[in-house]
Amino acid sequence: MEPIDIGLVVTGLLLVVVILGMRVAFAAALAGMLGLIWIFWSKKGYAGDEFAWALTVAVKTAGQVPHSKISSQALSLIPTFIMIGYLAYYAGLTKALFEAAKRWIAWVPGGLAVSTVFATAGFAAVSGASVATAAVFARIAIPEMLRIGYDKRFAAGVVAAGGTLASLIPPSAILVIYAIIVEQDVGKLLLAGFVPGVFSAFVYGALIIGLALTIKGFGPPVSGFSWRERLVSLPPALPIVFVVVTIIFFVYNPFGGDAWGTPTEGGAIGAFVVFLMALYRGMRWPELRDALLETAKLSVMIFTIIWGVLIYVRFLGFADLPTAFADWITSLTVSPMLILICILLAYAVLGMFMDAIGMLLLTLPVVYPAVMALNGGAMVSAADSTFGMSGPMCAVWFGILVVKMAEFCLITPPIGLNCFVVAGVRADLSVQDVFRGVMPFFIADAVTIGLLVAFPAIVLWLPSLA
Repeated sequence: MEPIDIGLVVTGLLLVVVILGMRVAFAAALAGMLGLIWIFWSKKGYAGDEFAWALTVAVKTAGQVPHSKISSQALSLIPTFIMIGYLAYYAGLTKALFEAAKRWIAWVPGGLAVSTVFATAGFAAVSGASVATAAVFARIAIPEMLRIGYDKRFAAGVVAAGGTLASLIPPSAILVIYAIIVEQDVGKLLLAGFVPGVFSAFVYGALIIGLALTIKGFGPPVSGFSWRERLVSLPPALPIVFVVVTIIFFVYNPFGGDAWGTPTEGGAIGAFVVFLMALYRGMRWPELRDALLETAKLSVMIFTIIWGVLIYVRFLGFADLPTAFADWITSLTVSPMLILICILLAYAVLGMFMDAIGMLLLTLPVVYPAVMALNGGAMVSAADSTFGMSGPMCAVWFGILVVKMAEFCLITPPIGLNCFVVAGVRADLSVQDVFRGVMPFFIADAVTIGLLVAFPAIVLWLPSLA
C-alpha cells in the first residue's frame, strides 16, 4: 500500500475513535504511532525482521517529538498567559472589571448583558483561556442578571459566548499554538487578534441591544450611577490596562522603534505585575496554591494535546498527505474564496465533535499548506496573490479566521466546552439551558466571520504596522 493510502486510512481511523470519545491527545498519538509503524513496515529492503525494525524506527521517530517541540521558547507563553488569568481572578480584578463595566455601560438597553460582554473582553486581555473566563463570570455576572429579571438561559448564553473572546484578544494561548504549528511570528498573530476580538465584542453588544429593543422586558437597563461612582470604579481596573499595555509594548512599539522585548518576556512581566497586585489585595497561600495548580493542570492538558498530535503530524509528513491535499485543492476549478468558505464550514462541523485546540492541531498540518497554495504560495507577494495579500499576511489572516471558528466551536453542541463549564458552575442550569441561551450568538459569530473574510483589513491593519 502506498504511503498516501496509509495516511488516508489512519486519518479515517483517528476521526472515528475521536468521535467515539477517545481523548484527542491519546487518539492522535496512537494513530501517529500505528501510522509510522505501518509506513516503515511497508518499506522493503531491510534484511531481517521487518516489523521489529519498523517498530524500532517508529518509536525513535515519535520519541523525538515531545522534547524537540515542547521545549520551544514560544510555548512558554502558554503557562504565563494562563497564570495571568488565574492570578487576576484571585486578585479580585474580575469583580472590579465587571463593576466598572456595569457602572459605565449598563444604562443602555440590555445593559447588564452588554456590560458582561465587555467585562469578559477586558478579562480576556489578561487571560489566555476561554474556559477560565467563562467559569469566572458565571459566578459573577449571572447572579446579577438573574436579580434584575433576565432569563437564566440567556444570561448563561451571554457568559458562555463572552468567554470565547479570550481565544482572540491577546494574550491568547490558542493563537500561540497556531503560530507554533504553522511556524509564523507569534507577535504578529497576537497583534492581529486584538482588533477582531474587540470587533467581536461590539457585534455581541449590538446583538444584545437589538434584542432588548425588539423584545419587551428582555433586558432592562440599569441606571442610577453618579459620575462620581463611575470614576471611582476605574482605578481598581487599571492593572488590567497596565498588563495589556505591557504585553503590546513587548510585541510592538506603537511609538516607533524596536519592541521592548519578546512576547515571552512581556507575558512573564504581566504575570509578575498581576501577582504583586494579588498580594496587595490580600491573596494568601491557599489562593496562590490554587492558582498555580489550576495553571499547571490546564498547561499540562494543552501540552499533552500538542505532543500527542505532533506525533500524528510527523506521520503525516511521511505519508505526504498535506502535499497531496494541497495539490488536490489547487486543482479544483471553483473560486478559491468558495474553497476557503467551505474549509471554514468544515471547521464548524468538526467543532461539534472535537475541542478547539485538538481540532486545530489535527487539521492545520493538512489545511494550512492548501490555503497557502490557494493564495499562490507561502512566499508570494501581495500583487501576485489570489487573496490580495502576501504569504505571511495570508497566514495571519487565515489564523484569525480559524481561531474565530474555534471560538464558535466552544459554544456549539454537543461538545461546546464553555457551555459545559457554565452549567457546571451554576447548579440551577442544565447544559441544554446554556445551549439554548447561546443560540442568538451563532448569528453574531456568523456575521463577524463573514466581515473578517470580506474585509481582511480588519485583521491585517495592526500587524501590518509592526
